[in-house]
Amino acid sequence: MKAVAVNQFKSVPQLVELPEPVLKDGTLRIRLAAAGLNPFDWKLVDGILENTMPHVFPLILGVDGAGVVEAVGAGVKRFKPGDRIYGQMIHPPIGEGSYAEFVTVPESAAIAEAPHSIPLTDAAALPTAGMTALQLLDRSGLTEGQTLLLIGATGGVGGFVLQIARARGIHVVATVSDDASAERVRQLGAAETINYKSAPVEEQFAGGADALIDLVSPKTGFDKLLPLVKKGGHVSTTQFVASKDHIHELGLKGGNFETKGTPASLDALRVLVDKGRLTVPVDRKLPLEQAPQAIADSRVARSRGKTILVIDDALD
Repeated sequence: MKAVAVNQFKSVPQLVELPEPVLKDGTLRIRLAAAGLNPFDWKLVDGILENTMPHVFPLILGVDGAGVVEAVGAGVKRFKPGDRIYGQMIHPPIGEGSYAEFVTVPESAAIAEAPHSIPLTDAAALPTAGMTALQLLDRSGLTEGQTLLLIGATGGVGGFVLQIARARGIHVVATVSDDASAERVRQLGAAETINYKSAPVEEQFAGGADALIDLVSPKTGFDKLLPLVKKGGHVSTTQFVASKDHIHELGLKGGNFETKGTPASLDALRVLVDKGRLTVPVDRKLPLEQAPQAIADSRVARSRGKTILVIDDALD
């Protein structure tokens, strides 16, 4: 089968031919329609989990994917051949990922029935970014009419945060870099925008947000934003730069955030998609052969919305 893999940490991904994965008890083999690209994919190449989980080489990249169940192993009860599913394909050992024509995953993985109203190729880009957005908003505790300051609104996660927040009646103030980005995030659900290139956000926003979600800032930038949140408000960063003590000193709640992939979150996203409240903000769809360049682009943040690696669009 075709796959995109590396032979060692920190090497350049290549399109290669590898054997199809072997079906085992408790697992299912999926013929993939597409894989969604996330920054975490190249972080795996850099060895982010080197000291915490076993790896196999050649290491096939990819966490997110969508496709059709081709076969199930003994003991599998949740799925059957022919089911259209999506989710996070990552599992130990690291290296049996979704940048391939086939993947075998445990039934216990974060996978679920795919949305019915969008193509599988689009669904492939939803799992990690969508679950991150959903869980960030759940964790914030925001309710209808409250205000969210969203930093990093133009990326994949930001696009989903905007849409889910709009569905919940949350007033979002989103940061952008130009007029085109401002128009795009308003279409996705932002009520107000702040161009951070014009002046620092803290100089343009009067404060009083009920929550802050920061998807991009380093520690110094994140700390400057904290006073913009009301006492008792909630703050989250996906960059792991928060000091819990400092946050508590300011009378705030929250801190560093890590997504927990679960079938329940995937089911909630499917419902939102099928009710027309959530779309996948696709930046581009590329053939699997262009994955190495797409990964290089992701390293320098050259995308707006999600990049999808199309493997077999006939499955749509």
